[in-house]
Amino acid sequence: MKFQNILVTTNNNLAQVTINRPKKLNALNKVTIEELHEAFEALEDNENIKVILLTGSGEKAFVAGADISEFANFSVNEGSSLAREGQEMLFNFIENLSIPVIAVINGFALGGGLELAMSCHFRIASDNAKMGLPEVSLGVIPGYGGTQRLPQLVGKGKAMELIMTAGMITAADALNCGLVNHVTTQEDLQSLAEKIAGKIMRNSSVAISGAIKAVNANFEDSVNGFDIEINEFGNCFGTEDFKEGTTAFLEKRKPNFPGA
Repeated sequence: MKFQNILVTTNNNLAQVTINRPKKLNALNKVTIEELHEAFEALEDNENIKVILLTGSGEKAFVAGADISEFANFSVNEGSSLAREGQEMLFNFIENLSIPVIAVINGFALGGGLELAMSCHFRIASDNAKMGLPEVSLGVIPGYGGTQRLPQLVGKGKAMELIMTAGMITAADALNCGLVNHVTTQEDLQSLAEKIAGKIMRNSSVAISGAIKAVNANFEDSVNGFDIEINEFGNCFGTEDFKEGTTAFLEKRKPNFPGA
């Protein structure tokens, strides 16, 4: 896959998607969003891929925000379409991907960049990273799911403060409030991401996909997450992964999951 604004690499069962606009601090524009969707769609169709790492190029930014120049003169309808299409094409798409996506935050994650990180299944950050949703300082609100996902992660009160003040928080603060799972040095960030990915890849990809559906269902309106969990739990009993996992346990050996 060749792209203009992103890089995609694969190594056995691990894929890495890197947003590659360093001169723009990896800001999201229309082309980048479209390319990210195309890349994630292709990786989900690749049966060999079990974990995806998402990061930004360079040492300054994961994604420093959206490319404001693209929408500064938009009308009300154009603004609504921008948010709706972006959410459906990329942010909601990543959240509901059957393959775990880890945001590897290597610098600034602001505005649409933080929203992109929050759409991933969880986040790790370098200790120099800064995060925030500065949209209200521009006279607009977060439009790529920020007002919904941030409260889920850090609670309503903290989310309100971060959105209303338009301020940035450090990686340490993000760890304390549950916005990120781990913080490490920039030098060790990639190795930590790969270490966590390795732990995930030892487990059943089929079961993990079901778990993603069940967890996400808890945050969907008019959906009973417990019912989804029951259905996904039951579905596991018809998989080869379940047969291998239980057999390996009884035989006191490590499982070799076929992913089916």
